[in-house]
Amino acid sequence: MQLTPELRTQAVNTIRMLSADAVQAANSGHPGAPMGQADLAFVLWHEFLRFDPSDPAWPARDRFVLSCGHASMLLYSLLHLWGYDLPMSEIKSFRQWDAKTPGHPEVGHTPGVEVTTGPLGQGVANSVGMALAARMLAGRIGDEETSFDVMGQRVFALCSDGDLMEGVSSEAASMAGHWKLDNLVWLWDDNKITIDGSTELTFTEDVAKRFEGMGWRVLHTDGHDHDAIRVALAHATTPEGRPTLIVCRTHIGYGSPNKVDTSGAHGSPLGDDELALTKQALGWPESPRFLIPDAVKAFFSDAIAEKKTARAAWDAGFAEWRERRPDRAQMYDWLWSDEVPAGLWKTLVDAAPNKGATRKISNAVINAALQAVPSLVGGSADLAGSNGMNLSHGAVGHPSRAGDASFAGRKIHFGIREHAMGAVTNGMLLHGGLRPFSGTFLVFSDYMRPAIRLAALSQLRNVFVYTHDSIFLGEDGPTHQPVEHHWALRTIPGLDYFRPADGVEVAMTWAWALQKAKGPVAMSLTRQDVPAIERTEGFDPRDVWKGGYVVSDAVNPQVILVGTGSELGLCVAAAEQLGKHGVTTRVVSMPCVERFEAQSEAYREAVLPIKHRRIVTIEAGITAPWKAFAGRRGLTIGLDRFGASAPAEDLAEHFGFTPAAVVKRVRSWLES
Repeated sequence: MQLTPELRTQAVNTIRMLSADAVQAANSGHPGAPMGQADLAFVLWHEFLRFDPSDPAWPARDRFVLSCGHASMLLYSLLHLWGYDLPMSEIKSFRQWDAKTPGHPEVGHTPGVEVTTGPLGQGVANSVGMALAARMLAGRIGDEETSFDVMGQRVFALCSDGDLMEGVSSEAASMAGHWKLDNLVWLWDDNKITIDGSTELTFTEDVAKRFEGMGWRVLHTDGHDHDAIRVALAHATTPEGRPTLIVCRTHIGYGSPNKVDTSGAHGSPLGDDELALTKQALGWPESPRFLIPDAVKAFFSDAIAEKKTARAAWDAGFAEWRERRPDRAQMYDWLWSDEVPAGLWKTLVDAAPNKGATRKISNAVINAALQAVPSLVGGSADLAGSNGMNLSHGAVGHPSRAGDASFAGRKIHFGIREHAMGAVTNGMLLHGGLRPFSGTFLVFSDYMRPAIRLAALSQLRNVFVYTHDSIFLGEDGPTHQPVEHHWALRTIPGLDYFRPADGVEVAMTWAWALQKAKGPVAMSLTRQDVPAIERTEGFDPRDVWKGGYVVSDAVNPQVILVGTGSELGLCVAAAEQLGKHGVTTRVVSMPCVERFEAQSEAYREAVLPIKHRRIVTIEAGITAPWKAFAGRRGLTIGLDRFGASAPAEDLAEHFGFTPAAVVKRVRSWLES
């Protein structure tokens, strides 16, 4: 069907009015952004974006990230019109219970949604991870011997003023510029309005110069002029060795006579009267609502067929490439399968030293995992030596950079950018084909919490490695000594938080993350050395995956000591001394509270009997949450204050984390 100017206008206004009608029906949402962004989205999706609505997970598709997730009805309107499995009933159910059209897009919940967005800045940072993953996969399976570009995916992100105000976007943009990700395009919806009013209130910097300074190509366009948008996107998708920001001047609430270019179009419905006036201004029928004119339906039907024809052509080229390069095709299949060797846990246990600082043990385990899992990649926020992230593989980076960097590398230098590091690795997972991990000090998980939370919400199998996990990092003092962080992470739904005690537990934590986890895994590791733990006869390393298990036991134990991480060795030593005082003791390791709580009631009762009155928990951190295990009258040994700057041994003595101090407290408590 010929796309006449009249039909083009009608198609774009269909997007606008579906969005406005849905927000009005819900009496909740953001109509202004979709109305202002409709022209940009239409040109991008129709003329540039490669996708197949019948196969939302097609690996070769271009990725579209709606970073300003409050404009979700724009995306839902596009998905519906382009034939994704999102019927009109879902559009009409916007923001309602159990609908596929929630207030902000959720990946895995709505077909065609690539990223869970809403917290501003996270989506564009995810897009950097997607673009990086595409380049890294090209470095592994790309082929200069044939003309077929097997990894030619491009990543487009539509972002708002708010996205570019959030600091995480600057961190991510800096990475993208450094890596020269010329498969990445951000379209900035420069409408100059936030909820509080004009961006002149707070946002007067020269954004274009900022991005140019970070190594981006910057283009400008009228966000409502389709010819100008087309020219800008054509330039942006012509690689020249750097990512592209397109500054798109738009009008929020486009078409609304009284709310265009005002904050009134931002975070609330237009209202019935203004909606009617808007439809009049756009030459749109006031009723019925949720109208899709027949000509528009016919146009999108033809356009969908064109997308599928393009998909078929790609598939034909891909099939020919597979025949020519079976070695590359085998690697392609392996990477996209997301599989790991079934016996990986045994390999990792064999590779793990029995004792030592768990961060160093982790380093040995990571390097063994890298040999066994070709898709595994990762690195640290500048602290590679401290975090056990010195990997025996090449660095990731654009080949034009100094040194041996290439996109075929496996060690990622994230720089001191914890905020973006978490979001970028989330984006890599969302792209597919690679299994990333990242690391920093545990106290800096505070900087990463938004990304960790979104990983859990999105059920992304990301791996967050944290070291220097307690006051025992020593002289750096309380600014670097985490005390509340263990439980701060344990309270995130869907996150498995491990605090391994020795080599076996470190290896099995990594094995869980790579083999079994259904969502993200965080682990915290020690700076200081820890002893190897002697366990009961018949111990199976897979018991670590149960989250809690009996390390040593006694007949009718008078007291149960529960320890995590470096404090498990303290429990073992204290139990030995308590035995000399005639106190029979069971020692329980609880490396992962979430996994323990997921076990059967019978198993949990066998490890920690509810009626046992004498349970002691020991962890170098806040104590209140441990009452759930020790009971209201139980003994919780920990640290309900910030730490101090001193050698680790002095801190242990001062704060009561020595076998003698624990024995004294336990005996006094038993006698009370």
